[in-house]
Parts: sequence; C-alpha cells; structure tokens
Amino acid sequence: MPQNDIFQMLFEVIEDRKKKAPSESYVASLFSKGVDKINSKITEEAAEVCEAALEDDRDHLIYELCDLLFHTFVLAGYRNVSIDDLRKELERRFGMSGLEEKAGRKSHDK
Repeated sequence: MPQNDIFQMLFEVIEDRKKKAPSESYVASLFSKGVDKINSKITEEAAEVCEAALEDDRDHLIYELCDLLFHTFVLAGYRNVSIDDLRKELERRFGMSGLEEKAGRKSHDK
C-alpha cells in the first residue's frame, strides 16, 4: 500500500474524529447521532449517485461517488471496520465470479 493512500488517510481521520466533540467535526456529529443518521446519509448519497449516473456529467458522478464512499467509510469507522478489513474481503472475492461469491455467502447474507 502506498504511504499516502487516500483511503487509509481517510480512515485515520475518521478514527481521529471519534475523540472530537460533535461541534468540532462533521464526522463526530454523525457519530454522536448514531447509525440511523449515518445510514440516512448513505441512502441520500446513494440516491444522488443514481441521479448523477443518469446525467452526462462525469465530474458530477465522480463527486457523488466520493460522497457515497466517504459516508460509507464513516459507517465503517462507527462500526470499527478498518480499511484493512475491507481490503481483505475484496481480496478474498477477487477472481471469483459474482455468482460463485453469492452462492458461497452465509445464510444471513442476501
């Protein structure tokens, strides 16, 4: 992993925000409101990604995708899921067909 990996840096900042007061940080304010608020932000951002995908504006789509990733990373941090946890899961799935991966999921997964 490169030393200046932006995803790693974002996870480090999100982790740091756990120690901040909600008035000092947007992420801290989301943490203080809990998973329901974080989930609603993810849902909002996902809708904005879908809307942007219908436009012919690549830059807007990139912007909205980054908002979605960021809020997803906030949820990961809230639930103590690290970037390494995500990397390991993606590495496990890499090279596996989507159908094969879906068939191998635990029963509680959809």
